[in-house]
Amino acid sequence: MEANPRSIGRLPAAFLTPGSSSFMDFLADHSPESLPGNRKLPDGIVEAPHGTTIVAATFPGGVVLAGDRRATMGNMIAQRDIEKVFPADEYSAVGIAGTAGLAVEMVKLFQLELEHFEKVEGATLSLEGKANRLSTMIRSNLGMAMQGLAVVPLFAGWDEGREKGRIFSYDVTGGRSEEHGYAATGSGSIFARGSMKKLYREDLTEQQATTLVVQALYDAADDDSATGGPDLARRIFPIVTVITDEGFRRLTEAESSELARSVTERRLEQPDGPRAALL
Repeated sequence: MEANPRSIGRLPAAFLTPGSSSFMDFLADHSPESLPGNRKLPDGIVEAPHGTTIVAATFPGGVVLAGDRRATMGNMIAQRDIEKVFPADEYSAVGIAGTAGLAVEMVKLFQLELEHFEKVEGATLSLEGKANRLSTMIRSNLGMAMQGLAVVPLFAGWDEGREKGRIFSYDVTGGRSEEHGYAATGSGSIFARGSMKKLYREDLTEQQATTLVVQALYDAADDDSATGGPDLARRIFPIVTVITDEGFRRLTEAESSELARSVTERRLEQPDGPRAALL
């Protein structure tokens, strides 16, 4: 009988053998059933909670990534306070839209992928490299996506080489596109993108950029039933994160609530939001 390494306090040989810097490659070799792409596909279309709208905008010195808090299942609200924006590492973050359970699992695997690479190589991946790794993970979920269990994230971070914030969007096949200035994904993305298109400027301050993304989420919630706006009664507000050369920072509950309340109060005077100049 093969000895149980746990009984003698030793790690299995797989953990002590030099190999790839990719954690996904490690799983493929030693625990392939743990990878989403290797799981048995469900029969027919599966109803599962879906995350909705994620928005991002760059400003001189960084990038803002934000998301609403609603998850839907069909025409029902499945959850009112879901978290959709997560740090990928110290200088990048992921916002998830699509099947909530698979998306959160993919983010956790992505976090491990980046951490594993850094420990093995002794250096961090470039922002382009991180974006490419995420693209590979989304592509591995294509079978599930064809069954209605798609995951379509938005990835943003601080590029230390170029010294600026950058945004990457994806499609269900893992196709990657770099977005310039602002971006949105999810069911309310068309309304959020239209809002940012009229209000975005390249010289925004950090405060203005955070206000911009909350305005965009408000506009998305105004026209898309799957997107949740600021819930003042339940004290549920959008998650807003900022990534600069100092790293990832999530706005505190007090900061996000103050921002959401100020936007909501202005909407009492202008229900359709701020006006952009005609020329």
